[in-house]
Amino acid sequence: MSWNPVRVGIGTLAWAATLAGAAGVGLHFSRSSSRLLVLAASGAPYLMGSALVGVAVFAAGRRWVGVGLAGVVAAAGIWTQAPLYTGGKGDGHGRTVTVMQANLLFDGADPRALVDEVRARKVEILTVDELTPAAVAALGRAGLDETLPHRYLSPGRTAAGTGIWSSHPLSDTVEYDGFVLNQLSATAAIPEIGPVAVYAFHPVPPVYGTPVWADELSRLRAILERAPADRPVLVGGDFNATYDHAQYRALASGRFADAAVQAGAGHLVTYPTDKRWPPLVGIDHILTAGGRAVAVETVGLPGADHRALVARIQLSREDGQNTGPAGHR
Repeated sequence: MSWNPVRVGIGTLAWAATLAGAAGVGLHFSRSSSRLLVLAASGAPYLMGSALVGVAVFAAGRRWVGVGLAGVVAAAGIWTQAPLYTGGKGDGHGRTVTVMQANLLFDGADPRALVDEVRARKVEILTVDELTPAAVAALGRAGLDETLPHRYLSPGRTAAGTGIWSSHPLSDTVEYDGFVLNQLSATAAIPEIGPVAVYAFHPVPPVYGTPVWADELSRLRAILERAPADRPVLVGGDFNATYDHAQYRALASGRFADAAVQAGAGHLVTYPTDKRWPPLVGIDHILTAGGRAVAVETVGLPGADHRALVARIQLSREDGQNTGPAGHR
């Protein structure tokens, strides 16, 4: 058989696509703190999708062994992502609370747009990252303090600031020491439910230093593990980690579940929104314990570099047990 460069090229493409898909599956499970691997894991779903290209190209060339291998890789990739699409609906019991998470890009986000979204969606709990003193003042002028009159804030320069706004009274406020950025919690007294623990988190991005990033995610997990077991818990934050980071899935485990996974909302990409291309990764998350998310969506926020995240969560008086699937670990 004579050498056919076109056939060889097509075969090379099929194998490269299959290997890229296998790499994506491996990155999904990797717990490495290597900067290259952590950053690459953010794009794991895109790599996994390339295995489907491998299947198609192998099939076109009638290379059935290749089709089988690429098919196995594609199936493994689909299995890792399936929990994002297979969440169930709420049982209709309990009180529904709307929670919003927003990263303001320092004081770049349009305060009026944020307040309008809070009002239109009847948000009761708002967690905010990259909150500066100037942003606090601007949000106040836009009417946020009238809409959500209770707040616990720790504003800071550039990315450090974090805040919680609530339509219900807040108590037991805590700021956690030893983190690069500010991490907060408070207890909201929500009618028909009682006390609800609320956390606003913002671990450093992996580009700051992947060992620090991994350590902060681990320490935030330890904080959540100490959350009161006799009440529901709501968590909002820019976690600087995607569902495909094993370190994040470890945090959203046990009694805690990612709201998007519970609701079967799929891939909700939130970052970046200030580029010429659309957002590529989902690093903003809302978690819950003792509740179940029934709907989660992203919301555009002019002037910010993240889309905001809004979740409708059914809470009950139960003792914080996870009432929905926590997803593949």
